[in-house]
Amino acid sequence: MVLSGPGNPTTLNFLPPSHVCVVQASDIAGDYEDVWARLRAEKSGDVSGDFLPRTVNWITGPSRTADIEQTLLLGAHGPQRLHIVIIDG
Repeated sequence: MVLSGPGNPTTLNFLPPSHVCVVQASDIAGDYEDVWARLRAEKSGDVSGDFLPRTVNWITGPSRTADIEQTLLLGAHGPQRLHIVIIDG
């Protein structure tokens, strides 16, 4: 899950041929509902002025399409490769 913001325009997630994400093991959730609940709790409009971002992108791997002449194309709408580095501790 990648959040948009002033320092993280959403277009950055779709331009590179390879996308590398570094994630704390403690930030990994079991399902979408857990992640949405955590995001709402963290960005609930408290005194810091944080609110839900304009855009939330779920990057689960390369997109694929076979719309043109039934030819499979990977990375049609984003990176062709996704690498996830998990940091523990």
